[in-house]
Amino acid sequence: MTFRVPAPYVSVIDINVRLNKGAKYEEICAVIKEAANGSLKDILAYAEDKVVSTDFLGKTYSSIFDAKASISLNDNFYQTCFMVCFLFFI
Repeated sequence: MTFRVPAPYVSVIDINVRLNKGAKYEEICAVIKEAANGSLKDILAYAEDKVVSTDFLGKTYSSIFDAKASISLNDNFYQTCFMVCFLFFI
């Protein structure tokens, strides 16, 4: 998988996750979406649409889970992608 993030103040984090107890990709997404709408509201966002780095410019979330860019390799191993937005106050 290739990433090109040409926007200033936006970066991508690719986190590989290995679970001891297997879970379907939809379950992983549901937990992240629940956190984004609940306890991590205004900190974590959840993106289901196809997006590019410039879509995240000006966002105030610390990170945004990209459900389309994340993949399940099997029920125990996932490659997750989060966009990170950097806000600079001058």
